[in-house]
Amino acid sequence: MPTSSRPASSSRDKCVGQALSPGNRARLTLCILLLSPAAAQTLIPGDARRGEQIFRNESCIQCHSLNGQGGKTAPDLGKRIDRNYTPAVMTSLMWNHAPAMWAAMRQQGIVKSTLSPESAADLFAFFYSTRFFEKPGDAGRGKQLFAAKYCADCHGIAGSKAEGAPPVARWESLGDPLALVRQMWNHSVHMSAAFEKRKVAWPKLTSQELTDILVYLQNLPQTRGSAASFSFPTAGGGQALFESKGCAQCHTGKQALEKLLHNVTLTDIAAAMWNHAPEMMQIPPTFSQEEMGQIVGYIWARQFLLEAGNPVRGKRIFAEKNCATCHDDASSGAPSLAGHAPFSDISMVAVLWEHGPRMMERMRERNLAWPQFFAAQMSDLIAYLNSLRGAGT
Repeated sequence: MPTSSRPASSSRDKCVGQALSPGNRARLTLCILLLSPAAAQTLIPGDARRGEQIFRNESCIQCHSLNGQGGKTAPDLGKRIDRNYTPAVMTSLMWNHAPAMWAAMRQQGIVKSTLSPESAADLFAFFYSTRFFEKPGDAGRGKQLFAAKYCADCHGIAGSKAEGAPPVARWESLGDPLALVRQMWNHSVHMSAAFEKRKVAWPKLTSQELTDILVYLQNLPQTRGSAASFSFPTAGGGQALFESKGCAQCHTGKQALEKLLHNVTLTDIAAAMWNHAPEMMQIPPTFSQEEMGQIVGYIWARQFLLEAGNPVRGKRIFAEKNCATCHDDASSGAPSLAGHAPFSDISMVAVLWEHGPRMMERMRERNLAWPQFFAAQMSDLIAYLNSLRGAGT
């Protein structure tokens, strides 16, 4: 697969973190959990720019469009995927759609290339980047919230209303959502003191409210010309920061990330960090821009390290979808899956693309229908396959 880098572009006007004009470039590197069947559990970077190259160069765009650009014979991936676009959703959709994709490729004379786990991660990063900060914002609601949450009491648009409160027009962080989160977090101590002095409760924000406020501020006459950029570094070093900044001391038990993370987005994490700042028992640690990217990347990527499925249900699905018919029968030629864990959503996509056509031929020989999966079923199936770890050679 080609791995050359070319900046991915997007023109989703009401998308926080991607509020870009058509000429702007959105650069996003996501840290995706990528588990090859023979590899240890690890985080490997999936690059959205490489993913766009793959999407275009491997002829996906001949059939699929993305937000209206591309072929019309297959679904527009930007419209069909909602904010719950998780790896399990991607894997189940690709699995269900694979026979139709292979047939369309044969009709058009498109040669199916290989898809490595790394390339699968790049594709997912690209698809996710087009939906980044994916809830559409409403500037009208944002304007009301900016006042209702007391932001406007100190932060004027063109001029400051309080000491140490820069006007919105001077906010360099408006073009980068993680920069804004860092500014909000680092200054939470001063803001908390100001709220206490005025006897005003700390204003909580939902991810939708944060999106609305940012869309409002990004579309003001004074800020509309500001350059928008988004650079999301990999989660490398995030765990060390999580520990050295004292986060790990409190995030245990009921507050452990393993209990809090499930299908969350970066928007959700950003709002949660703002809401959490005044509740800390000590002065919140400050973060540089790079550190904020690493810490948020680490927190966001953690959900892909967690077992989201149920292996008991997965075992039933393995039987009901006729997986056991071949994989538990040595004479079928299909490999036993015991002992080949760990599996992940991303590695399943690579395995599907590499071995799926042959698998489909074998199933047709046995008059077996191609299995269809919901996202939750795919998660359960993967959990079951990983429960077989150590059961084989």
